[in-house]
Amino acid sequence: MTREASIIELAAWLQTPPGRYLLAWEQQQIDAAVADLFGFHALQLGLPELTALRANRMPHRWLALNGHDGGRSVADAGEDGEGPAAVALHCEFDALPFEAASLDLVVLPHALELARDPHQTLREVERVLRPEGRVVILGLNPASAWGLRQNLGRLLPGHERRLYLPRAGDFIGYWRLRDWLRLLSFDVEGARFGAYCPPLRSAQWLARWSWIEGIGQRWWPVLGAVYFIVAVKRVQGMRLIGLARHSKASAAKAAPAVAALHPHHHREQE
Repeated sequence: MTREASIIELAAWLQTPPGRYLLAWEQQQIDAAVADLFGFHALQLGLPELTALRANRMPHRWLALNGHDGGRSVADAGEDGEGPAAVALHCEFDALPFEAASLDLVVLPHALELARDPHQTLREVERVLRPEGRVVILGLNPASAWGLRQNLGRLLPGHERRLYLPRAGDFIGYWRLRDWLRLLSFDVEGARFGAYCPPLRSAQWLARWSWIEGIGQRWWPVLGAVYFIVAVKRVQGMRLIGLARHSKASAAKAAPAVAALHPHHHREQE
């Protein structure tokens, strides 16, 4: 399956009852996590169905889609008009058009799972983040009831196969991802799991099982269908004392190189 087909399949799956259930949990976590993260420049990589930066107050916010997103835009994401709208950029996630150490926040909602090179994508995020900048990552958990259902479905013959999750995508395990972050000098500030309902397809049955969320958080916290990680970029030997002497106006002028470009300049990569 091509990357374009994988992205389209994920977008379609997110319109199903389990997809909407997952998005609702993720939106709640993202809103709470980014509301009090301060800076000037924030970036969301992919998944316009999730408005990851709507609760954030940074003056410069972008939604980046890669060249295989089929032309989806901010309007397709259901932008609700709260705060300044993100500018849609079209680029490859493993070659971001931003200067080094120019962003304060990068959000990756399932971006690593569909990346052509998740290692390089994460390295690019580390490159463009400023010291003490944050990265927020959402990923499907293979060690969950949903992941088990997916793996069992793959064992069936082709004519009987009925997968629960999208077919494509490298569902990166939570501990594996933490190892990657540690190697890139990120410190994990917070992490949690969610979506403990069984792999059901009906909205009615998913609602009936909503009571299990609290039990799952308490008794088997690492078995949720999705994980949520907030990590901070650490630079050894660096002290950010200069921030106290810079005004908000002067810092805002030091925008990434891409900030001065019109979105259509990036569409040649589509």
